[in-house]
Amino acid sequence: MSRTYVNDLKSGDTIDEVYLVADKQLRANKNGNLYLQVDLRDKTGTVNAKMWNATEAIFHSFDVNDYLRVRGKTQIFQGAMQLILSDVQVLEPTRVEAADFLPHTPQDIDKLLARLREIMLSLTNPHLRALAESFLMDDEFVRKFTTAPAGIKNHHAYIGGLLEHVVNLLEVASRIAPFYPQIDRDLLLAGVFLHDLGKIDELTYQKAFAYSDEGQLVGHLIIGVEYLDRKAAEAAGLTSEPFPHELLLRLKHMILSHHGTYEFGSPKLPMTLEAVALNMLDNLDAKIASFHDQIRDDRDPSSAWTQYNPAIGRKLFKGSSSNGNSE
Repeated sequence: MSRTYVNDLKSGDTIDEVYLVADKQLRANKNGNLYLQVDLRDKTGTVNAKMWNATEAIFHSFDVNDYLRVRGKTQIFQGAMQLILSDVQVLEPTRVEAADFLPHTPQDIDKLLARLREIMLSLTNPHLRALAESFLMDDEFVRKFTTAPAGIKNHHAYIGGLLEHVVNLLEVASRIAPFYPQIDRDLLLAGVFLHDLGKIDELTYQKAFAYSDEGQLVGHLIIGVEYLDRKAAEAAGLTSEPFPHELLLRLKHMILSHHGTYEFGSPKLPMTLEAVALNMLDNLDAKIASFHDQIRDDRDPSSAWTQYNPAIGRKLFKGSSSNGNSE
């Protein structure tokens, strides 16, 4: 029997389906009555659900990352789909198909990985090429790198999202590099490859997307630098030469500065040409992916505009089919 995915929900539907619990809260309304608020997800998206007149017993009957069978009806509230629950029941993981609950890149991961290898092994700097080889020969690293999302919800938040994001950036960097001969192409490409690699351990992505203990306590910038130190030592073994000190500093700086500004969590501002380029390209790819997702996932097809998004301080214009815009 086919399931009803989140992106299949329509207003007025009667729902009896299984979703993954992404978040849950027990709240009180203005009269002091308790209600349950839950974010439910599958591989196509997330829907907010509410259960009125809930109890603490119901709230404690399931946890975040549980598979939950829910019954209820859908409705549109403030332009967004919402599910009003009448019953919830926890299911054992053995009774569901895990692949139904985590979003996945629409691209072919094997092809993305092949392209990543092709670009990185085209580097002419022997130390940077050896560094790339030291990562790509590590089966455990490759498994994580090709599986991890690039984020939990902001951009490329799906299985294979990190790989897709990095390959996108490598393709763009390869094309613009000839227009900026003052930039070291090999260094820029190496920085692109390395900049988010710490996310493979910062995030968990087996059952749901969340931050690991290491991710919350250390973060992907520091994790990435630690990976770089280890692999630079391995690269020195491949070349039989010490990894150049300044080259290693430049790579570390690109990892630590790629968020661009202090307010976005960057411990250092970009201070080399390659670091500036990486920050600009990374921001471009992330913004285009994030904004496109907001337009694509807007649940009000009758409006030419998305709902106002406080995170970006604006609505986005979708246009209309009459103007030839298929969004």
